[in-house]
Amino acid sequence: MGVDYYKVLGVDRGAGDDDLKKAYHKLAMRWHPDKNPTNNKKEAEAKFKQISEAYEVLSDPQKRTIYDQVGEEGLKGQPPPGAGGPGASSFYPGGAHSNSFHFNPRSADDIFAEFFGFRGPFSSMGGMPGVSGGMRGDPRFPGFGNEYFSSRFGGESSTSMHQPSHQITKPPPIENRLPVNLADLYKGVTKKMKISREIIDFSGRVSQQEEILQIEVKPGWKKGTKITFEEKGNQAPNMKPADIVFIIEEKPHDIFTREGNDLVITEKISLVEALTGYTARVITLDARSLSVPINSVIHPDYVEVVPGEGMPNPKGPNKKGDLKIKFNIRFPSRLTSDQKAGFKRLLGS
Repeated sequence: MGVDYYKVLGVDRGAGDDDLKKAYHKLAMRWHPDKNPTNNKKEAEAKFKQISEAYEVLSDPQKRTIYDQVGEEGLKGQPPPGAGGPGASSFYPGGAHSNSFHFNPRSADDIFAEFFGFRGPFSSMGGMPGVSGGMRGDPRFPGFGNEYFSSRFGGESSTSMHQPSHQITKPPPIENRLPVNLADLYKGVTKKMKISREIIDFSGRVSQQEEILQIEVKPGWKKGTKITFEEKGNQAPNMKPADIVFIIEEKPHDIFTREGNDLVITEKISLVEALTGYTARVITLDARSLSVPINSVIHPDYVEVVPGEGMPNPKGPNKKGDLKIKFNIRFPSRLTSDQKAGFKRLLGS
């Protein structure tokens, strides 16, 4: 079969795409000629070329099928050992008369560039024909600049290696409104949001990824509170993914309104109740029943304050604002003469 590509990459014959990528990543970094510039450079060049050729064949389904059937000779249009005499090549895949496949091996550095997204990561250590150096970081591989290769693979770093050749930018955050009702803001709630975003894998391919983001809304959070998920936006070349930001939006409540950490409720009462006394009955946001007796004369600007029955304080959930009860007094539309006389006697002229 000639060269055993599986043995070259150190994988078994059933290896999947991920296994091949991991094996190639490890070996390509070890045997790249720029990493071996002195005594063993020729050996490294040969080894690097063989590793890249093995990856090219085994990562391509068509080439891998032919290789598994007839070996390296079949890929290169040569009869495999024992294939027979003249004309035998027309009876196996990849043979001289076959129209199904022709093996055109690529440059090892082209494969390296396609896999990693850049060429010549060890440019400061010497060159290799066809390799352009100077790459000091790639947005798809955070931390994979020359500093990474030097520290991980034992190379010597210089001041120039630590200077980025370009600035990796980050787009503005992606903001989304998150409507939350007042009861959930009072008690706290967990919201789950499904997002779909574009990611770039190690081969440079763009794919869609779905993810569930879990948002912990704390008791007492206010409208405008921001929850940030760093770098959960789409990936793009030469850019970091944008942050995704959710902004709390308070849904209107049927009974309560909010003023800071205070809750406000308005009760409709009659003029008689305003003058003679009234008991307010309030169902709280956590479903408790409050009974608040009021013996004072209630005028249009009167406010009854119930301490500690407002919203939790986000900085200290055990502390709460107040409940403020305001009043809408229903005055009679008309009074009889006797009623007017009676009010005058009671209240004075």
